[in-house]
Amino acid sequence: MEKTAAQSVGKSKWSTFDMAYIGVFAVLMAICSWISIPTLVPFTLQTFAIFAALGVLGGRRGTFAIVVYILLGAIGVPVFAGFSGGIGILLSNTGGYIIGFLFSGLLYWGITKIAGEKPVVMMVSMLLGMAAYYVFGTVWFMQVYARQTGAIGLGTALGWCVIPFIIPDLCKMVLALAFSKVLKHHVR
Repeated sequence: MEKTAAQSVGKSKWSTFDMAYIGVFAVLMAICSWISIPTLVPFTLQTFAIFAALGVLGGRRGTFAIVVYILLGAIGVPVFAGFSGGIGILLSNTGGYIIGFLFSGLLYWGITKIAGEKPVVMMVSMLLGMAAYYVFGTVWFMQVYARQTGAIGLGTALGWCVIPFIIPDLCKMVLALAFSKVLKHHVR
């Protein structure tokens, strides 16, 4: 069956909107990475933007926004925390958490594709995604840290890299879900 000109134009407009939304959320991730909240252990709003991208854009476009964000950082654009960028950041001991965001997006995409985007499914997908970047990032951290400084135990790595961030990340996830619920109607 041949496509009409209107169908072709509609399809290309959709692709343009997809790219625009992906770009906007990649920029949101960068901006949120630069916002540091000073507490006993300072944290950024980076994970809020990751969860918001997935919640608003859905698994496919949200994951592509994460890929764009990581690639921008890899080529040296200062999109990571502290206005940093470059492949060296991704290869550093905390780079595994950034790469882990990709696994979080893929997991969210897979789960929501199978189970739909009901709020409870979105929340469970985000929780599992959070576990994915914590696991990948912590294993990465332990490997890189061992090569640079010396081996550390899992408890120490969790105490430095995971436990202080669980409550803030859960709060950011809840805020991102609320943000997604409000904004999702406007993003098609």
